[in-house]
Amino acid sequence: MPKNIDPRGSNQVGMRQFNERVVLQAIRLHGALPKAEIARLTNLTAQTVQIIISRLEADALVVKRAPVRGKIGQPSVPMALNPEGAYSIGIKIGRRSLDVLLVDFTAQVRERLSLAYEFPDPDTLFDEIRLRLKALRRSLGPTRAQLLHGIGIAAPLSLGGWQSLLGVAPEQAAKWNDIDIRARVAAMTTLPVELVKDTAAACVAELVAGRGRGLRTFLYVFIDTFIGGGLVIDSHLRSGATGNAGALASMSLGVAGDGAQPRQLLSVASLFTLEKMYAQAGLDARAVADARAVEAPWLPVTREWMREATPAIAMAIHSATALLELDGVIVDGSFSREMLEAVLAETNGALDKFSWEGIARPELLAGAVGADARAIGGALLPLYANFAPDRDLFLKLDR
Repeated sequence: MPKNIDPRGSNQVGMRQFNERVVLQAIRLHGALPKAEIARLTNLTAQTVQIIISRLEADALVVKRAPVRGKIGQPSVPMALNPEGAYSIGIKIGRRSLDVLLVDFTAQVRERLSLAYEFPDPDTLFDEIRLRLKALRRSLGPTRAQLLHGIGIAAPLSLGGWQSLLGVAPEQAAKWNDIDIRARVAAMTTLPVELVKDTAAACVAELVAGRGRGLRTFLYVFIDTFIGGGLVIDSHLRSGATGNAGALASMSLGVAGDGAQPRQLLSVASLFTLEKMYAQAGLDARAVADARAVEAPWLPVTREWMREATPAIAMAIHSATALLELDGVIVDGSFSREMLEAVLAETNGALDKFSWEGIARPELLAGAVGADARAIGGALLPLYANFAPDRDLFLKLDR
């Protein structure tokens, strides 16, 4: 049973909204639950839970599931989140593509509108976002559109950074230097808009809807155009004062000396490197995103990339473990599940070669959310702001 972010309610008068959110949180984290189990998990009385569930049913936020019959006594009736109870929109602005998702109350994707590009151009990208926001509102219709609770944006903190590695012209990258992404999107809508680093958003999705529900402290690794990460300590995403905590991409792969600077992790363990290798071999670079990456004729090139990338990822994990006592490390990426399985196997093999004397080797786990993790994580921000007992659960900046 998930042990993450277990809420506790209060039986004091005046705690109605908080207790409702505690109950919703318990159901979100543990799945459909009978009222007796909700009372046990939240430390609320059976009478309080009965009243809360009645209100949440009236507000169409929870629904009854089929009764579960035990050996004795009356059958229990599990209560589940109502997918139609609320909606939000998640926007992922990436270095290679845009995704705009409509997400329901259970964090399931209802609609996806995407756009691929070589590099995002702010002169046209925000017009594309505006069109997609309008399309999603139209698809909901006037009644369900009233259940939209906000927009969450997941984007790199520095979209114009590392342009030389990506082969982007400096003047093109510089267009992003003075752009307030949140403000530009907020000007398009009356809905609340929040912005979070893309890999932190992916970590949020894993924390709420994936393997992270069962871990209190873990390192999250997301392999995309650039590799990145997130850090969860005591069930809270820790972003740091500038939002850069868990910035795996910048981790050094060597010791600085008199010669050139050591390479950073992103230079070898990112998918843009694999894309370039495919292109140089005369292969379709788009195979990084699907199962072709582990099939002929792409497989030999993929193996060559992994021979350098996975030891580098293992080195980052080993270094992080020396500083943090981790319950586990979750790895995911914008590639196929077959590719993820291969990366995990190679990374585990690389971890075998490190000395673990003095520290405990963490378990390596496959992420459960996949390529949509960043946009889903963005969409979860407004849902948690409106329905979770701790609205700052994922935005605890160490200021």
